Amino acid sequence: MRKLKTLIMATAAASTFATVALAERGSDGNLNVAYWQAVSILNPYLSGGTKDIEASSLILDPLANYRPDGSMEPALATEIPTIENGGVSEDLTSITWKLRDDVVWSDGTPFTAADVVFSANYCLDPEGGCNAASNFADVESVEALDDHTVKINFSVAKPFPYGPFVGATAPVIQEAQFKECMGAKAPECTEANFGPIGTGPFVVDEFRANDVVTYKANENYRDPAQPAFATVTLKGGGDSAATTRSVLETGEFDYAWNVQVEPEVLDQMMAAGKGEIISAFGTSVERLMVQLTNPDPSLGDKRATVEGGPHPFLSDINVRKALSMAIDRDILVEVGYGPNGQVTCNVLPAPEIYASTANDACKTQDVEGAKALLDEAGWLPGPDGVREKDGVRLSILYQTSTNSVRQGTQALIKQMWQEIGVETELRNIDAGVFFGGDQSSPDTFQKFFADIEMYTNNFDGTDPEAYMGNWVCSEIPSPKNQWIGNNMPRFCSEEYDALSAEMGQTASIEKRSALAKKMNDMLMQEYVIIPLIHRGRVSAASNTLGNVVLNPWDSELAFAEEWTRVE
Repeated sequence: MRKLKTLIMATAAASTFATVALAERGSDGNLNVAYWQAVSILNPYLSGGTKDIEASSLILDPLANYRPDGSMEPALATEIPTIENGGVSEDLTSITWKLRDDVVWSDGTPFTAADVVFSANYCLDPEGGCNAASNFADVESVEALDDHTVKINFSVAKPFPYGPFVGATAPVIQEAQFKECMGAKAPECTEANFGPIGTGPFVVDEFRANDVVTYKANENYRDPAQPAFATVTLKGGGDSAATTRSVLETGEFDYAWNVQVEPEVLDQMMAAGKGEIISAFGTSVERLMVQLTNPDPSLGDKRATVEGGPHPFLSDINVRKALSMAIDRDILVEVGYGPNGQVTCNVLPAPEIYASTANDACKTQDVEGAKALLDEAGWLPGPDGVREKDGVRLSILYQTSTNSVRQGTQALIKQMWQEIGVETELRNIDAGVFFGGDQSSPDTFQKFFADIEMYTNNFDGTDPEAYMGNWVCSEIPSPKNQWIGNNMPRFCSEEYDALSAEMGQTASIEKRSALAKKMNDMLMQEYVIIPLIHRGRVSAASNTLGNVVLNPWDSELAFAEEWTRVE
């Protein structure tokens, strides 16, 4: 129990750091923010795109957020529940949150425990395709004890009970607005999904999907001195170089998210002296996701689903392993990331206690070994040099979002794979579409109508339980769950599912670490995910912004109400 209390106390610790004094609400005018991945929806439960989750975090609050140091801070709650304060039951089967009594929705109506209960039921509906389902693992029920007290009951002892409603991926939505949007109806509620009523510092003024969101200060926000900015313009689209330049060189924007610019180009931009780069290493990994099912268009509705059958050649672990062995990750870091990237062989690179060393062989490129592996598996070079077996060619469609660094990475990997006899077709998709929630689009990263796709992902907070739960069988995207889910490779293993369930019931930090490493190693050694680069989260901030600290553990905009304009 002592180790358990240490775990809960550490994650609930208060965060303190120096800040600039805040101005009065709205006194600092307009905040211009640039996201090169345009926002497509403002309901984070219906999108796996980081840009959608972060844009929503200006409007919607969870019960608690993670601070830049990884500690939790109450948002809609009065305190972080622990065993010591009675908020977490001694048997670990429930957590009770006490809610603030000074919070109203932006439309002026009361925020109550009923909204929290509704939000849980909304995400738990099996037909809704909730993107944050892993946050609600083992939740048996959520009940309102009174208007300002919520009790979450788990079906098993839950040593880390902070999955539901902690962090920007799992906020509270208003029951009155979304009550007709349950289950399969969720994606149909365009008005609510594009303009949610929230408790956050800003409200939606206008939303043009895949283009721009304009916000204005929430007149009913709980802190009368916040936010300092009267309005926010979040412009999407373009590319990372252009959005970064708009802060560092032209000064047109105040903040540019997710800087992915070649090091030498970034140095030139910095020379203008109008802004600075802020960065922090968290859990972001640029990775290749390997399609284990058949993406052939002739399969119709069964395309890229388990029902459509296995992939014609990526179902062979020898092919997947050879693709990883052929990659020189050092070159990818040097060319595309510089000091903001590190070679990694894990999808879970941090915190350090969870980082495995069992897969470090990937740090050394082995082209000859990859060739020998394919030879032994019967994949032999054809007349044009492309390997084939039983009439099936190793010809890959490799997709990612449009970005100069990513296209550079694609080109390098294509050359590396060509060396081992693999043919590669490169495809890039507008980031707003690729990471968007449009279920009618064939180009989303969750539909994954390709052989290999590349992107970066991470998780809220410092505990990886929910994150590692992304690759359980139930997280596979399909038409049955509105194509919402985080298991892009369509990997399904009873052993993996059992490890995930065991971690949910394990208190010891050492044992949790061992389980997380074992799950990571299973994914790595099955080569269903091929990690490339442990990326620092990097953004650009104008010299005229104050109180900005990059947050690698939550939404970068989670504390935008604290940002100010400085001279």
